[in-house]
Amino acid sequence: MSFLGQRSDVGEFRRRFRYHAAFVLLVFAVVLGRLFFLQVVLGDEYGAAARENVVRRVTLATTRGVVRDAQGKVLASNRPSYNVYAVPQQFEGRRPVCVTKTDAWAKAVDYLRLGAEERARIEKRLDDLCGEPGVDPKARKFQQLLVREDVGRDAVAALETHEAELKGIDVVPVPVRYYPYGELAAHTLGYMAEIDREGLVRLRPSGYIEGDRIGAAGVERGWESYLRGSRGWEKTLVDARGTRRAAAQQAERLIDEPRRLDPVPGRDLRLTLDVELIEAVDRAMRGQIAGAAVAVDVRTGRVLALYSKPSFDPNVLSGGFGVQAIRDAFRRLYADPLKPTLDKTVSGSYPPGSTYKPFSALAALEEKLLDPRAEVDCRGFIVYGKRVFRCTHVHGRVNMREAIARSCNIYFYQLGDAIGLDRLARMGIEYGFGQKTGLGVNPEAPGRIPTRSWYATHYKGQYHGGFTLNAAIGQGATTVSVLQLALAYAALANGGTLYQPQIVRAVETSDGAVVQDFPPRVKKRIQLRPENWQLVTNAMWEVVNDKEGTAYAERLSDVDMAGKTGTAQTSHRRVANEDPGRTWYFNRDHAWFAGYAPSKAPEIAVAVLIEHGGVGGKNAAPVAFAAAREFQRLQQARLSPKAAAGPGQRPQRTGGAAPPRPNPQPRGD
Repeated sequence: MSFLGQRSDVGEFRRRFRYHAAFVLLVFAVVLGRLFFLQVVLGDEYGAAARENVVRRVTLATTRGVVRDAQGKVLASNRPSYNVYAVPQQFEGRRPVCVTKTDAWAKAVDYLRLGAEERARIEKRLDDLCGEPGVDPKARKFQQLLVREDVGRDAVAALETHEAELKGIDVVPVPVRYYPYGELAAHTLGYMAEIDREGLVRLRPSGYIEGDRIGAAGVERGWESYLRGSRGWEKTLVDARGTRRAAAQQAERLIDEPRRLDPVPGRDLRLTLDVELIEAVDRAMRGQIAGAAVAVDVRTGRVLALYSKPSFDPNVLSGGFGVQAIRDAFRRLYADPLKPTLDKTVSGSYPPGSTYKPFSALAALEEKLLDPRAEVDCRGFIVYGKRVFRCTHVHGRVNMREAIARSCNIYFYQLGDAIGLDRLARMGIEYGFGQKTGLGVNPEAPGRIPTRSWYATHYKGQYHGGFTLNAAIGQGATTVSVLQLALAYAALANGGTLYQPQIVRAVETSDGAVVQDFPPRVKKRIQLRPENWQLVTNAMWEVVNDKEGTAYAERLSDVDMAGKTGTAQTSHRRVANEDPGRTWYFNRDHAWFAGYAPSKAPEIAVAVLIEHGGVGGKNAAPVAFAAAREFQRLQQARLSPKAAAGPGQRPQRTGGAAPPRPNPQPRGD
């Protein structure tokens, strides 16, 4: 019966079987748990990682806003262009490598015909980005770096033909900034420049990336946030080599939502400038080497023209002709002693000369310290202390009105001595001198209106009465910008309203709808007694229209204008081994004219500076007269096209033959 009994080793087997079964179940449980963790808990994360290998987000360029003048003429726009970008880090098989180590990069260099220096510079930037610390490798994988912008059609065709071989190289359509009027109003409009490393660190949170261009000056810089817009993106499928492929069914399954973000174009700007008026100023300035002119609307403070000479071509500086052209242009511009990169309308500060005399006269009249009918005997000079102060002519006996019209320095020397420096300064500050205008386009020079305390600080208590005499005629330490002078004369013309200058009339959408409008803003209302204002403005009318006036010789009978000439002395330049012609030029006085038209119902105020131009009445006044005449013609043409002569035509003088000019040389300054 032993065969019916249980064998002794069966129990041992069963015990071992249970252990093995438990171990197998435990292993399966661990595997199933791990699969659950990977597929369910981390399923979305790994699914996203898998999709990243076949889905690429391609940047869609935005369109920068268009800048137009007040009449709708395009001043800055965009033209079609193609940029080539390299993705710094791509995947070669399963191993991430930098794009510079791939065959695709070598082929792209050949197709783009990159020089050795340019190639080395770009490869260094790409290698730096590949190893840049603190950058997420997943983000770096699709980061784009600009290789070359505005490539030619042949290069674009070659790159697109060999697209399958050029893994990590993208050709992106990008509009290029274009300025139809070239150098005209270039300082005001500005130009574009590639963002530098420091700027990129600061602006990366705002969406800027390596290779972006940003407004570097003028309106382009001041209104960057409006003009820029925001780029979009689109998701597309790529194969193992990174080549794009079209597979609609797979796209539906692999590309998650959202699949596309459309770029938002930048806002358009409508400026207050009138480009036809600026063209007229440019024609009138062709005989001059350097200078500036500003025209403002007397009734609103809106800037009608800003002109600075010499200028530059913003198309070159914005990259339209390549990197080397930019370098050559800046090298040439910075070496030019005439400072073509300086916006002389707002960034330059100059002694105003006799254009400041109306404000000195108003200071004396408002303080009731002088009788305007009292006469001063001008013998061509006066002795003050140990110094001799001279006049441009021997004017004889003149009162205030005649002193303004003939620009008699002797009268104003005595006026300044009578009222004192601080009273002169107070009137200048009332009219906006010595402080920035707040135009907000380019860096502004505040100018300087010196006071007794200013001289005490800068001259260590060595104050001299001659400082006051110089200040009364706009010399010495007194300096103003051309825009400040134009705004001050606009305030003289309209009876005392000093406006905040404006250069942008409205922000618009691409279809012309107004997003934001900017009405005129009054900065200050200057309180003057009417009889004082009338006396000074009548004297300014005589500057242009009286035979003894300093601008009479250059007047136009069809332009009703009042104003004041100025000839501002400059410090004498002595440079060893310098060209005598250059020394002669830089030692000449600055020529000024500031005025407004029409004199009875003013609409436009103009200030003109001719750097080292000599006599103001002879050289600066004709430019202002030409600007006023063109403004008048444009106004008539826009109201009644048949009533005005064509551009560049000289309207016939009214009232028969032109009155005789008793002296072809202007009197005084």
